[in-house]
Amino acid sequence: MMAMAIDVGARRLVPVQRPRPVPGPRDLLLRVRACGVCRTDLHILDGELPRRDPPAIPGHEVVGEVVALGEGARRFSPGQRVGVGWLGRSCGVCPYCAMARENLCDAPLFTGYDRDGGYAGYCVADERFCFALPEAVDDVHAAPLLCAGLIGFRTWRLAGGRRPKRLGIWGFGAAAHIVCQIAVAHGQEVHAFTRPGDAAAQALARRLGARFAGASNEAPQGELDASLIFAPDGALVPAALAAARKGGVVVCGGIHMSTIPAFDYRLLWGERELRSVANLTRDDGEAFFGLLREVPVRTHVRAFALADAQSAVQALRDGALEGAAVLVP
Repeated sequence: MMAMAIDVGARRLVPVQRPRPVPGPRDLLLRVRACGVCRTDLHILDGELPRRDPPAIPGHEVVGEVVALGEGARRFSPGQRVGVGWLGRSCGVCPYCAMARENLCDAPLFTGYDRDGGYAGYCVADERFCFALPEAVDDVHAAPLLCAGLIGFRTWRLAGGRRPKRLGIWGFGAAAHIVCQIAVAHGQEVHAFTRPGDAAAQALARRLGARFAGASNEAPQGELDASLIFAPDGALVPAALAAARKGGVVVCGGIHMSTIPAFDYRLLWGERELRSVANLTRDDGEAFFGLLREVPVRTHVRAFALADAQSAVQALRDGALEGAAVLVP
């Protein structure tokens, strides 16, 4: 089968031929129908996350059709469509798994990082970490839901879910454009902040119902109850804290962020809260896909052929996407 592998020296994706994978116990063999391109893939490609040797085939926003079952796999049947996200397996026995915080597992496996992912014609996935997908969403539009949607939803949840009235979203890419729709549907007033000069992202935010859309160096129109940061720019943390009311919360939703500049304690004082999101749990997935039955979300995507994966990654790096990039084998 054809797959896109990481050329570590060149920090590029290159086409390779690989044998079709064989499912192990509790695994599904999936024919990949679509795979989203996530900023985490950039962090892996650029070595900003610890290298794996050899590097796995990337891709952790996988929409696949079940074609074969490993020993003991019973949740899904051949022909069914499932989704595969970043958390590919947790150990189930460490202290974090025992307290229902498998996103912090001490011995996890991640799709597209520890296990080969969806930048390929086929992949395998542990059935226990796969999700049934809403039938109303086609393959290409479903792919970004598997990480941008799930991580965005967990970030929104940790910021208080539907409780904050005035919500800031910093960085308006794949995750943000999904969360914006959820927040607006719950009556929240969204203030979107993009990189300066990104008129396209600001226009998208307004179309999706944001009350304000402007550059990240602009002051918000009044204090914010909560802010979600999706851009990997550490300088946004003091900016978001400066915009927060007393008791407000700022949640960093990325797996990697540049150094956070020093800031005066007064920005944190007043019981403001700063926290991060680490991965996701299967409960997040079930709650998110359950919510989508009540709140229709339309993902904005640009499809690329699998062979053009490097172009898709570069478009994400350059900020040249409106919404999310999706690879179609």
